[in-house]
Amino acid sequence: MKFGEELKDNVFAPWRLEYLAYDTIKYDLKARQMDHPWNTEDEAYFLRALEFELTKVDDFVSRKLREIDSRISYCERILNNAQAPSIFDAMDDTVTEILFDVNDLTKFTRYNYLGFQKLLKKHDKYTGGNMRQQFVPKFQAKPLDKQRFDVVIVRISTLHDLCQLKGEARTGNAAAGGDQNAFERATAKYWIHPDNITEVKAIILFHLPVLVFNTNKPYEASDSAISSVYFDNEDYDLYTGRLQRDEGAEAIRFRWYGPVDSPNIFIERKTHHAAWLDGASVKDRFRLKEPQVNNFVSGSYTADQIAEDMRKKGDMEENAISEAHFIAQGIQTSFREKHLDPTLRVFYNRTAFQIPGDQRLRLSLDTDLTFIREDNRDGSQRRDPNNWRRDDLGIDHPFSYVTQQDILRFPYAVLETKLQTHLGQEPPEWLTKLLESSLVHEVPRFSKYLHGASHFYRDSMPLLPWWLSEMDLDIRKPRSNQFGLARSKSLKPLIDGKYRMGYLESQLERKSTLDRRNSKPTKDIAAYRQNNNSTPIDESITIDIFSDNHPRDSHPFHPHEDDHLYSRESGNYSSAMLLPPYNNDTSGFRNRGFWSKGDQGSRENLVPMEDLSLPHDNNEKQWDGKEGGGGGKKKNKKNKKEKAELIEPKIFFANERTFIHWLHFAALLLTTALTLLNFGDKTSRIVGGVFIGLALGISLYAQFRFQYRAWQIRHQGHLRFDDIYGPAVLCFLIVGALVLNFVLRFSAPPPNGSYLGVGNSTAGTTALQGTAMATNTVSNIATTVSNTMENLIPTTTMPDASFPATTSVDDPASTTDPTSTDDSTSTDEFGNPIADGSSTDANGDPLPTP
Repeated sequence: MKFGEELKDNVFAPWRLEYLAYDTIKYDLKARQMDHPWNTEDEAYFLRALEFELTKVDDFVSRKLREIDSRISYCERILNNAQAPSIFDAMDDTVTEILFDVNDLTKFTRYNYLGFQKLLKKHDKYTGGNMRQQFVPKFQAKPLDKQRFDVVIVRISTLHDLCQLKGEARTGNAAAGGDQNAFERATAKYWIHPDNITEVKAIILFHLPVLVFNTNKPYEASDSAISSVYFDNEDYDLYTGRLQRDEGAEAIRFRWYGPVDSPNIFIERKTHHAAWLDGASVKDRFRLKEPQVNNFVSGSYTADQIAEDMRKKGDMEENAISEAHFIAQGIQTSFREKHLDPTLRVFYNRTAFQIPGDQRLRLSLDTDLTFIREDNRDGSQRRDPNNWRRDDLGIDHPFSYVTQQDILRFPYAVLETKLQTHLGQEPPEWLTKLLESSLVHEVPRFSKYLHGASHFYRDSMPLLPWWLSEMDLDIRKPRSNQFGLARSKSLKPLIDGKYRMGYLESQLERKSTLDRRNSKPTKDIAAYRQNNNSTPIDESITIDIFSDNHPRDSHPFHPHEDDHLYSRESGNYSSAMLLPPYNNDTSGFRNRGFWSKGDQGSRENLVPMEDLSLPHDNNEKQWDGKEGGGGGKKKNKKNKKEKAELIEPKIFFANERTFIHWLHFAALLLTTALTLLNFGDKTSRIVGGVFIGLALGISLYAQFRFQYRAWQIRHQGHLRFDDIYGPAVLCFLIVGALVLNFVLRFSAPPPNGSYLGVGNSTAGTTALQGTAMATNTVSNIATTVSNTMENLIPTTTMPDASFPATTSVDDPASTTDPTSTDDSTSTDEFGNPIADGSSTDANGDPLPTP
């Protein structure tokens, strides 16, 4: 599919005027190129057009981000003071709406960025120029290609988790990863296309919170950055061993989290089938300060010295110190024996999903994956030989200042699932659906280091990973079901094809594999903010979402405080206060594109979101979830039961009316069938039998649908009640019966030409004789009527030779009797002459006796 068509198919209708004017600029570029040779005036015009469109798109994205930040801050203030469960339910729906807007904004940003890249590529192709490089500073000033939504997603995750727990914050230690060798994990890796990254994050977020570390500092975008330097030798023995999965194959890397000036460096080693663990694979590591790393690599800072320094600090147990000593000694041995040098740097931004303190399920999603060379083996001086990493690199993806031969930007995100298996843990149903959907592409045994090394050092590699051939494929797949996030025609959020409330109810009906309340909750949110001061020891980001330092009040979209809307006596918010200000921003009244004229500075109007009518119980202020050892839960169950019983009777009546309509149609069909059976020939009786079968089938189907729909109304009120396939199948069967009728009728027409067998002669007369009989009968009737009219109306005639003269009207002798005649011919009762000796008419029928 061409990009222009793909862009049209994925345009979000309310924002359609804010998109890049891709087709207009493309057609103008072609028209100018075909009309005359490209000149400096055309170049300047094209550049101005792109700059204007880039400013328009970037301003819209920034404006929507400020709006989303304002709505999230509003939800945080409401939830920090909320007590009633109804408020948490309402705010959860609001947070879901915000998450859908973030998903839409992410796709908006990506498609516009791709549009600019396509236009620059077409320009360079048609004109032979190199504007793509000239436009790089513009993209750096307005970076559409950077993911700027991680902070928002983390804050949404925390709000959603808080709503699900009804204000009870988690106290599990997010940094307490435990002994990673104490249990077995089933690990799988998947690629995710950039178009689906935010959607996958949102789906996971509904079930697992973002793993949070160190809430004492405000979250920054750099906190999600992870950088690793991998070591190998000139023969790439570590690469080959890992690819072949040899016994004892190891991978050694130095990793740090966050900015490049992070003081803590984690020395890690992965061993495949370690001999000291009875053949089990293991990942172990310890921590050093950055100034100590070069001495450790050179061997001047030995494992004994590391253990001694740890004992002096006094904050580690002896077992941990012994383990660190063992790891350091093994890594330094590999350095000496295998002559390892820094080879490759791997950078990515990671978002981890896990219930704090619960090791049963963990998901990590790595974006912006980038590979950069660290070696000097080709003669280029990329790194100081005495330093363990390059000092000219930061964490500013996409590293546009790095030469193209030294960098590889991976086009997809990487999803890694880790499921605990030693206790028979099964993956939850929602995760199974996600992994089987079209949003992910499974790549077994994918390795970041193997992929990067095979790209840069392919000529020296004896073997290459199998998944390199997958890079030439488009991993996007058409959606075969309704799984995922979507919007209805009215732009309402749909989750797995259902509206929000229907989705939640369906989730409550299923038995969840993982309990979101696994960690011990607390009602004190302020205490939750002060927990977890430890340093992360697992591959996760450190995130702060409850910080009060967010710039939430520094923009013009900040909502006004209305303290009077909150009643501290009742503990309830009015429904108008439950939802944050929402800017629909359909932009339907203006065109802000480069190709329009007029005022471009019109301000955006803030309109409130739709009001939710929330039930407020008079006793809701007393709910604390602790009465009677769980009185709150009993009350919730009672409320759910009362809500389930409140079903309007008209819904059942509508079901009955639908059932009666089906039976009415079946009765009409049955009437037609009986007519064909009783008055038809052989063909008609066959068709009549078919229609009787149809009527019987429709009646049974109507009865089934009536009973099933009544059950749905009582137990599944959130699902659709309409019949999608029944009417279509009915129409198909009726058309088939009609076609069968025509086929049989035209293939075997009746021999006598009659219709339905009516009019067959039983006395040996032909159709022609029947026609003659009908003609004579009509003629006789006409003659009789004519004579009757003459006898009923008296007339005066002139004397004639054929009639006797009349002398007096009063003379009875002179009055002619209508029934008498001088002729001897007999007449019937109407005066019609009867032939002599004739007792039958012309058709042979006997005449009536006078």
